[in-house]
Amino acid sequence: QVQLVESGGGLVQPGGSLRLSCAASGFTSSIYAMGWFRQAPGKQRDLVAEITTGDSTHYADSKKGRFTISRDNAKNTVYLQINNLEPEDTAVYYCNARYYNILGSTRESWGQGTQVTVSS
Repeated sequence: QVQLVESGGGLVQPGGSLRLSCAASGFTSSIYAMGWFRQAPGKQRDLVAEITTGDSTHYADSKKGRFTISRDNAKNTVYLQINNLEPEDTAVYYCNARYYNILGSTRESWGQGTQVTVSS
């Protein structure tokens, strides 16, 4: 099992920046990819960015430029830097981890989410 805890959300003015953190615990050596998703009110949960253990990154097309995903393997933590925040970025941001269980099957875990609100 892998447990995830997000932090770093809050209320930010348009044009501001935030760095979200996601700390993983548990069976972290089995993680092969981690990512950030977001869900705005009344909308589906969408991928923002993901990063593999080999530091390969993938961004949703609309998220390139203002979003940067990174990881600190020593801390088992993934970060999402968001610059030039827009009101449309208001959402709950969820951390996701994909890993192999003891049987070699793929599993995924989700964090509880952190609220990001962009408003003046």
